[in-house]
Amino acid sequence: MKQVAVVILNWNGENHLRNFLPEVIQHSAPHADVWVIDNASTDDSVALLKKEFPEVHLVQLKENFGFAGGYNKGLAQIKSDLFVL
Repeated sequence: MKQVAVVILNWNGENHLRNFLPEVIQHSAPHADVWVIDNASTDDSVALLKKEFPEVHLVQLKENFGFAGGYNKGLAQIKSDLFVL
């Protein structure tokens, strides 16, 4: 793992991930790992990440904890020195 993690909290953001994640990946590598914390999405966000962005690390939460709760629960599972949210 790299010392820096770029972390995106997602909830039903399949279209946003499809549109914006490629540039996040492009501009983050090789300096940072890219993570998505999925806040119990009901769309196909997780399937999209697994199929089209296998290089992105995924934390899947079993329920939607909201903005702060989602980040807190997800960040607790990511080992990194620095987080870019």
